[in-house]
Amino acid sequence: MRTGKQKIYLALKIIAVFFVMIVVGFFIFRNTLLEKAIARVSNKMDREYNSTFKVRNAAFEGFSGIRMEEVSLVPKNADTLLNIKKVRTSVNFWKLMFGEVQLGTLELHDGFVQLVKRGETKNFDAFLKKKSENDLPSEKRDYAEWAYRLISQGLNLIPTDMQLTNLAFRLNDNGKTANILFSKLSLADKQLETSINVRTTNFSQNWRLAGFADPRHNKADIRFFNIDTGAIKIPYLDERYHFKSSFDSIRVKVDDIDMDGDELHVDGFASIANLKINHRRIASKDVTIKNARFDYRFLLGENFISIDSASTVSLNKLKFHPYVSYDTESDTVYKLKVNIPKMKAQDFISSLPDGLFSHLQGMEAEGNFSYNLDFMFNKNKPGALVFDSKLEKEGLKILKYGDANLSKLNGEFIYHAIENGREQRGILVGPGNPNYTPLSQISPYLRKSVLTTEDPSFFSHRGFISEAFKQSIIKNIRTKKFSRGASTISMQLIKNVFLTREKTLSRKLEEILLVYILENNRISSKERMLEVYFNIIEWGPNVYGIGEASRFYFQKSPSELSLNECLYLATIIPSPKHFMWQFDGDGNLKSYAKKNQTNLTNLMLRRGVLIAEDTLYKSLPVLISGPAKSFIRLKVKDTTVVDSLRIDEEFEF
Repeated sequence: MRTGKQKIYLALKIIAVFFVMIVVGFFIFRNTLLEKAIARVSNKMDREYNSTFKVRNAAFEGFSGIRMEEVSLVPKNADTLLNIKKVRTSVNFWKLMFGEVQLGTLELHDGFVQLVKRGETKNFDAFLKKKSENDLPSEKRDYAEWAYRLISQGLNLIPTDMQLTNLAFRLNDNGKTANILFSKLSLADKQLETSINVRTTNFSQNWRLAGFADPRHNKADIRFFNIDTGAIKIPYLDERYHFKSSFDSIRVKVDDIDMDGDELHVDGFASIANLKINHRRIASKDVTIKNARFDYRFLLGENFISIDSASTVSLNKLKFHPYVSYDTESDTVYKLKVNIPKMKAQDFISSLPDGLFSHLQGMEAEGNFSYNLDFMFNKNKPGALVFDSKLEKEGLKILKYGDANLSKLNGEFIYHAIENGREQRGILVGPGNPNYTPLSQISPYLRKSVLTTEDPSFFSHRGFISEAFKQSIIKNIRTKKFSRGASTISMQLIKNVFLTREKTLSRKLEEILLVYILENNRISSKERMLEVYFNIIEWGPNVYGIGEASRFYFQKSPSELSLNECLYLATIIPSPKHFMWQFDGDGNLKSYAKKNQTNLTNLMLRRGVLIAEDTLYKSLPVLISGPAKSFIRLKVKDTTVVDSLRIDEEFEF
């Protein structure tokens, strides 16, 4: 009778024999298994992607090596997607026995991958299939586990020993071409070396990737730079999107990828030197960031993905800590927090990217400040949006203005409106202009009407209306486009007097900063700002300022305007050049225009801006008697005009 030890030894012998039989069987039939595996891939490419996958010759080499020749993937009725003359690789046999593929070595020689678009036909279309709702998993995804699995699989496919020669990546978008040739790429003893040639229709450069890479221990430190003189130019984007970009070098370092309990941590940093970008939606000139660095710590859990607040973004001398989170535990919640620790105001000004804040160049300041932003948006409860912006000042003072000398608002100056990029006639803002109207000589009804439509809290806010800004964000998120702004009179004044009307990121950022400086340093009084506003804004075709407007429409001075005339002038501010379409062929206001004025009147009554006695003559018609009358006569009668100026009862100004 066998003892317990004998039974254990017997079991181990049986397992060992069984394992040996599997290994022997694998070696005997491995080429057949390889052929079947290639056939399965070929059938899948044909069935699911309408493409032909071929390998002319494939066989095992040595213990765990595989050699393949003439590997190709060709979508039917389209250009070849992939073609490689020779492939040699080896896999970790023991990992393979447990169903995990981990490459040991890889050699690729003489091949290419190409993405081609001819007309609307793309040779990669079939591989971009979008999953239908039925294909999506019904259960919530564990983001940490999912990301860790993807990262692990990806790193396992990076060999520890790699040699690539003459491997090209080609792009052809209806004649817009780019060719990136890896004449050499080697990874040996954890050191990466490359030689890359880039050719487009506009330029040719030689690039280099070099550094440390250890895919088995989740570490890397790689630098990307130009072998030739000059900056690295990004191919294709200029021709396709008119987006020019270049940089001197990039460095990416991964310190750790670790699954700690149910959380995934990814730590490291990325830096870039002399990043230069140019696009008409960003700025009218090149934008340059001399030095930027992101020390990152990504955290992923079962229900969230985040950039931890321990991360640091550095732009020249400016440093801040971002926190970004996407959380699906109970609702879909987006969070953003930005913390700028106390820093010198001058360091902040000097750190702003060149070309993005042109009107602030040359500005000097003293003192310190710190800043905190707290933003939260719940997709299922949009009304609960949080937007809390706080700036703490310590002896902050502007010593010298840049190109935008805000103090000029306090004296006479020449104002030039910009139309379609062209400077219009100069308008003297001051008593030297016979049409200039001091605030005290403007009808109180007009002041009240315009403030109600444009900025009812003008005299109490400091340049921005938090609630209006929140509502703007909510609507823009809902519509997935910039469909509503939150512009105050202060912002309109800065835009008109100091900036242009170009729709660029640069102009909007400059507007925000200049408004803050204007309003929080008491450079000009609210009364003076409103007076300048009334004397420069457009009220009609080549009509600027209320002095010109009151005579253009009514042959009156601004102090003589009636309530109805003031209501009319307030409602045309959003689109003054189209004022004539509010009138019918007989010169009378159309019904929708009358309704606009009625709604505005009711709103002003509810807010206590008007009293009932103010509306005694509300039923009198608006009669255009000035030069504007000729525009109404000349217009083509149109009864299908879209009411773009309607003021609804429920709309909150």
